Amino acid sequence: MPGAGCVWRERPSLRYAERAKPPRHFVPFSLLLDGDAADRSFCPAIIVCLLMNVGLLLAANLARAADANVVAVQARIVTSQFEAYAQVEPIAVLPVRAAETGVITGLKIFPGDALKAGQKLAELGGPEIAARLAQDEAAVNSARRNLTNARKALAIQQEKLAAHLSTRQSVLQAESAAAQAQAALDTAQAQLRALRQLITVKAPIAGAVLAVNVAAGERVGAGQTLLTLQPADRLWLKAVYYGADAAAVKVGMAGQFTSAGGEEVIPVKVSAIFGSLQPDGGESVGLVAAASSGWLNGESGTVTLNGPARSLVAVPTRALILDQGHWWVLVHTAKGNQPRLVTPGPARGWQTFIERGLEPGAEVVVEHAYLEFHRRISQDYQPPD
Repeated sequence: MPGAGCVWRERPSLRYAERAKPPRHFVPFSLLLDGDAADRSFCPAIIVCLLMNVGLLLAANLARAADANVVAVQARIVTSQFEAYAQVEPIAVLPVRAAETGVITGLKIFPGDALKAGQKLAELGGPEIAARLAQDEAAVNSARRNLTNARKALAIQQEKLAAHLSTRQSVLQAESAAAQAQAALDTAQAQLRALRQLITVKAPIAGAVLAVNVAAGERVGAGQTLLTLQPADRLWLKAVYYGADAAAVKVGMAGQFTSAGGEEVIPVKVSAIFGSLQPDGGESVGLVAAASSGWLNGESGTVTLNGPARSLVAVPTRALILDQGHWWVLVHTAKGNQPRLVTPGPARGWQTFIERGLEPGAEVVVEHAYLEFHRRISQDYQPPD
């Protein structure tokens, strides 16, 4: 059967006997549109030329495909990043203790309450406190009377001195007695103020109440914890790093904290490294906010620290080959594709940065690198007899 687009034609020079069985020349239909029929007999040569052109095109396409499978890697500046889980914690909590033995009165504080510095929380009462208050108040009243009497005596001596009825020595003695009386009054008043401050429980700093340890009407001893405060400005992040990351983290490194909800990003910096390993091998790191944070105790998320900038070679991640616990790439050379042992570093998107083993400008096989790498296994493999 003739092919599509071709017809059977006779050659004009053939005899009638030969026309009964015409030779079969396969002529493209497009060549029959115009021209002499004798010229159309050279169709096989044209077909050969077309096939050669198709072969050249296929060879060019294969060469371009081979070039597309190889990438010349370049060096890039990359900043190492170290990520870890972190949680907001108080740097320290502040217990509020009773200064004297007594009975708690007027306590109306609940856990979670926000307190201001100096805010009154409760008072200490009871027989002991009442007795000490009465004693100190009596001492103040007595010192005040003594001062009044000393001042009257001084005034009398000064009047006598003006009338030449007394000596200057007597006036000096009266002045000294008045000064001593004033000092005694000041001391008694200071003791009374100190006692009243001791029996009044106040918030030493601004913060939030974490726990209330006593109830109103309860008798407490001196030094007993009444409640626990979380200072308002004493929150930080506590993160745990492992292995090489823990060794790379230094005090002063900057980064950012992203809350678990992803709605807040806060700049942070490393303020402390604990220097001791946890049971799981991690090392704790303390970080503080670089500016006003507004974070809450117990808030968690991810902290990312920025290390020093380095120049590393970037390769497509799909070019990496894992074999027997080591990473390899195939480098295209004049002698063919050669395996190269490499040490991968950080990754960014579809690119992986190489720490060691690859120089800039090297041509790395990207497409089907894994199959190409392991092809030698199938070539060397011999099935058992």
